[in-house]
Amino acid sequence: MEAGRIALSEARTFRLDGKLAVITGGASGIGLAIARKFAESGASVRILDLNPSQAKAAAIELSSAGMDVRAYGCDVANHAQVKAVFAEITAKDRLHILVNNAGIAHIGTVESTSEEDFDRIIRVNVKGMYNCMHACVGHMKPHGGVILNLASVAATAGLPDRFAYSMSKGAVVAMTLSVAKDYLAHNIRCNCVSPARIHTPFVDGYLKDNYPGREREMFEKLAHKQPVGRMGTPEEVANLALFLCSDAASFITGVDYPIDGGFMNLRD
Repeated sequence: MEAGRIALSEARTFRLDGKLAVITGGASGIGLAIARKFAESGASVRILDLNPSQAKAAAIELSSAGMDVRAYGCDVANHAQVKAVFAEITAKDRLHILVNNAGIAHIGTVESTSEEDFDRIIRVNVKGMYNCMHACVGHMKPHGGVILNLASVAATAGLPDRFAYSMSKGAVVAMTLSVAKDYLAHNIRCNCVSPARIHTPFVDGYLKDNYPGREREMFEKLAHKQPVGRMGTPEEVANLALFLCSDAASFITGVDYPIDGGFMNLRD
């Protein structure tokens, strides 16, 4: 009986009842897994995504299960658009949580990265996160809140052929620490998570485009680069995000959490 009471208490610890959460890039992959996990845990969720039809479909799916989820088409790289969407979301409701997940990948060295690609990575992965934090911090200041940014092990691991992507994720870690420091007095916690390789639609698309006919072989090769012998799942990232955005993590701010199957510390 006592064990049952403890389990129930622990389950309630990770609830987000009464919280309003914005998830950028929330229509697919890690973002959708986080949106689903937060909504299942009692949060009202607002999905922002560059693809409005995909965002709407995700919101309809989750809403049909009785969850409070709404969708907004939004290009996080567009400062004015981000400001307008956040103003609409917060017009009547207090914002408690921002998950800055929207981002794009890029493969290449410094030589093979074009100026156009470099600027695009900056606009989405760096300015996009700035735009969303800029839009929400002022709203959070009177009451406190939580910001969680999606970084990557690429920020610190020195991965091959990931020059621009690694640069952008290093900036995410730096912005996270800066915001955490600047808003301590306002009870705004800011952390980031750094996944290693997570099995998302992007991975499947990458393998299809670059290794046609060898997708399964290359999938297994990539998976076994993680010391635990497999890729992570979006749901596992969502579980960590739920903890860090819940009141159970109220003593945690200014931290970059790896979720990497041992990649950073246990590689040969």
